[in-house]
Amino acid sequence: MPLDPSFIGRTYPPTAPYEVGREKIREFAAAIGDANPAYTDAEAAKSLGHPDVIAPPTFPFMLSFQAAAQVVNDPELGLDYSRVVHGDQKFVYSRPARAGDRLSVTISIDAIKSLAGNDVLTVRGEVHDASGEHVVTSIMTLVARAADEVEGE
Repeated sequence: MPLDPSFIGRTYPPTAPYEVGREKIREFAAAIGDANPAYTDAEAAKSLGHPDVIAPPTFPFMLSFQAAAQVVNDPELGLDYSRVVHGDQKFVYSRPARAGDRLSVTISIDAIKSLAGNDVLTVRGEVHDASGEHVVTSIMTLVARAADEVEGE
């Protein structure tokens, strides 16, 4: 059964603040193989105009994906997570995330459409720091494959 388009525009409560740590940034940069010194060396980051080390551009994915669990687990929406695949990811930055930020994510459903029997959801995460400054918008596409497609595998 297709997802109800009346959920478009639904916004979920902001997540608890996540404190961005230097070590988490360093670990993430190492995991993705990015040796940019602005991710590990405070002086290098300061020479670029940042107050401390900054996070790689994809770092907020983990925050927005965790926040999107509110959508995925919403019993009223009725999404079958066993059929969900991550279709696309985009980020629109106001500034980089940096060590010391306390970031919260507010998730909204921007679109729901049916495509060849699959449900396609566009989920937007607005990431703000503790002062309310916008850091980044995460735009994630989730695809819930059609039930008969999953059963026929």
